[in-house]
Amino acid sequence: MKLLQYKQHGKTGLGIWTEKGILNVDLAGHRLNLNVPQTMQQLIERGTQGIEMLKDLLYFADSYPERLFLKEDELEFLPVVDQPEKIICVGLNYEPHAEEAKMEVPDFPVLFTKFNNALAGHKETIQLPDRAKEYDYEAELVIVMGKTAKNVSEKDALSYVYGYSVGNDLSARDLQMRTSQWFLGKSLDQFAPVGPYLVTADEVDPDQLDIQCKVNGSMRQHSNTSKMMFNCAYLVSYISQYMTLKPGDLILTGTPEGVILGYSADRQQWLQAGDVVEVTIEKIGTLRNLLA
Repeated sequence: MKLLQYKQHGKTGLGIWTEKGILNVDLAGHRLNLNVPQTMQQLIERGTQGIEMLKDLLYFADSYPERLFLKEDELEFLPVVDQPEKIICVGLNYEPHAEEAKMEVPDFPVLFTKFNNALAGHKETIQLPDRAKEYDYEAELVIVMGKTAKNVSEKDALSYVYGYSVGNDLSARDLQMRTSQWFLGKSLDQFAPVGPYLVTADEVDPDQLDIQCKVNGSMRQHSNTSKMMFNCAYLVSYISQYMTLKPGDLILTGTPEGVILGYSADRQQWLQAGDVVEVTIEKIGTLRNLLA
């Protein structure tokens, strides 16, 4: 299933993508007298019970009146999860990206964090602060955790994943490289757009997904998640050895080559106000943001 969180007329909601439009979970639940979840976090915490409930809603979809289906262009998309306990990011997870950044290829996953202030939704306009100049994109597959995971094996790791989404690890390179700690340039407000959809894990093979990034329609990154050095199962298992992953936690799994940082100095044209950045991942969707 393709799931989303949205706002319409000032009210937030949970939706399911269908060919007829976005099914309003709350209204469909009332129609069937079901106590449906109101947020993605509530849905994730209900586990398989929540998924089965949504399947029940979809089973009767052909009988619903049109008012239960919403048009995407009439919605304000919200981040697929808006209050995760943790947002964990993986750096240098594609070897060509490490090479273009002139950084050592890591023996272990390079981990850093973003906070909830960095979250933004699909189509949200992102305000570039005036405290930096060297703005860059990073197309990334996002893991959404579904169950509490502590010391899980790599073999079992993906069974703890609820689904996957599209992310853009926006970065202010001049702030990122100011010190040895990357955090300042990574967790600016709105610098972690995620969406538009969360696709449940049963519909996605995270190791075989085309991933690309376009700026103003021009292709900048194009690769496949099969080229990750540390795949999703390894990342979930590895991280869980050191910290407990909770339902709704997000893991941004790293970006392939093609970022502006990797260009020669004479070719570096940093992102600026007016640019439109689109990150597309096969089977999940396109995350689009205007910079201002």
